[in-house]
Amino acid sequence: MPLSSQQQNSVQSDKPVWFFLICWTVLNLIQAYTLELHADEAYYWVYSRFLDWGYFDHPPMVALFIRAGDSIMHNELGLRLITILTSSASIYILWLILKKYAVDAWAFILVVSGTLIFHIYGFTTTPDAPLFFFAVLFYYFYQKYIDEDKWSLALILGVIIACMLYSKYHAVLLVAFTVISNIKLLKRPSFYLIAVLALVLYMPHILWQVNHGYPSINYHLYERSAARYNPSNSWLYIPGQLLMAGPIISWFVLYSAFSIKIRDAFTRCLLVNGIGTFIFFFLSTFRGEAQPHWTLIAFAPLVMLALIKFKQANTSLTWFYRAALINMTIIVLFRVSIIFSLPFVLQIGQIKSYFGFKKWAHVVQQKAGNAYVIMDNGFQDPSKYDYYTNTLKGFSYDSRYYRLTQFDIWPIEEKMRHQRVLHLIDSPNTATTDSIKTKNWSWYVEWVDDVRTYQKVKVETTIHQLKLHSGEKKDIDLTITNPYPYSINFSNIGVKHEVVFGACFFRNDGEILLQRGDDSFNNISLKPGESTHFTFHLIAPQKGKYEMMFSIRTTPFEGSKNSRVIDLEVE
Repeated sequence: MPLSSQQQNSVQSDKPVWFFLICWTVLNLIQAYTLELHADEAYYWVYSRFLDWGYFDHPPMVALFIRAGDSIMHNELGLRLITILTSSASIYILWLILKKYAVDAWAFILVVSGTLIFHIYGFTTTPDAPLFFFAVLFYYFYQKYIDEDKWSLALILGVIIACMLYSKYHAVLLVAFTVISNIKLLKRPSFYLIAVLALVLYMPHILWQVNHGYPSINYHLYERSAARYNPSNSWLYIPGQLLMAGPIISWFVLYSAFSIKIRDAFTRCLLVNGIGTFIFFFLSTFRGEAQPHWTLIAFAPLVMLALIKFKQANTSLTWFYRAALINMTIIVLFRVSIIFSLPFVLQIGQIKSYFGFKKWAHVVQQKAGNAYVIMDNGFQDPSKYDYYTNTLKGFSYDSRYYRLTQFDIWPIEEKMRHQRVLHLIDSPNTATTDSIKTKNWSWYVEWVDDVRTYQKVKVETTIHQLKLHSGEKKDIDLTITNPYPYSINFSNIGVKHEVVFGACFFRNDGEILLQRGDDSFNNISLKPGESTHFTFHLIAPQKGKYEMMFSIRTTPFEGSKNSRVIDLEVE
């Protein structure tokens, strides 16, 4: 049967989109193969070595993406392969959604290719990549579900929402804003199938959070909040979003998207999600930094709304297409300059961090041999060491001056117990025996014999806030729990590395005070899973407001974060 004129036009309009997708995929493949890993990507690779229902920072979907690609080939391309494929699939799905609105193919290509954040996550594998893919898939099936209240579509949407939630917690925003945009959904019986199915499928992650003491909730809602408001977080937010939307065309794309005339429930959904997401993360700048890429899920509705508005306006946009072509050319040339490692690119801070770690990791491994390597305060370098040596011998010692990470959950610390480890530090001391110098970094080496650390030991109290006078004494009852699968003790008799238990007082002005517990702490011995009580005789420091926590320090390390923060006000 011959195609109708409408079908022929549709096939014809698909041709430039398919050509664009081929170019898009090839560019991402080359970029992925030639560019070293971002630190976050290496961290998520270590996730993939310990597959689980959850992790300290994020849900597990990114680990599955990486595990699938890395099982094919252990190189940068393998790690990023699934992201590249889903990026191309996402763009094509966006096109399928927009065909209902008769959007021009060349306008689609110019706007998508000019959106900088799509380029970044066309190959970069972080939780944002799977979230974006499943979000676009959600919009595709939700568009159908609006018109057809089918149980089959409800089942598909329930699975997709669960996948979004398994990708990144930001998915909650998309779900909430979609319901807000169409309250009539609550009248559909099939809507409750979507909700129940998504919840049931997500239950393993919820149980993981419960069993691990809600680490992600505590980190994202409490620990990540800044102690005081930093105005630069707010006024840098808007320029960051404009850059992500395209350095030249962003202002017009945003204007077009948010001035659209709403004519159906789907475009209303896009508008509420776009505006809602941007406003939500702007408001979050009053609590701390909102990184530009956190709004990635807002750019799918942004691009769709702008293209639909172009069609609604039905006016000549020749000037915009010329600007968009220049915008796209700038981005592509910049990406090509990264592929060829042109000198000016290597001077840019964010880009510079992609280069040199492969060589660095092998230089460190030559020093360490088969020994574990401990680095202080940061998951980035240990993760890159692990990836580029294809081992799990790198470990992050997250001290009381840093934050907790997934390294405080993985069973790496247990395997180092009583071994000789190499400790990499950034400045020399009396114990350093050697140094490692590469083009960009200098590290100093100290060997630690018979290492013992207590990162996972839990110190708990029922007190969350204290108000004392300077010099006032207060006895605090602490519960100390051994989470390890072996017995531990804190004795300093006959051991090389002293253990010290104490309270740390952190003040907003950066001053840190320490108070040591009495020596009876060193008499504690605990079997696996066993707990005991210990009384800490606190003496209130000088007047001020503090964040207080309890820490176990073993030389030569700085001491770990073993308790929750207690708000202390000293009058």
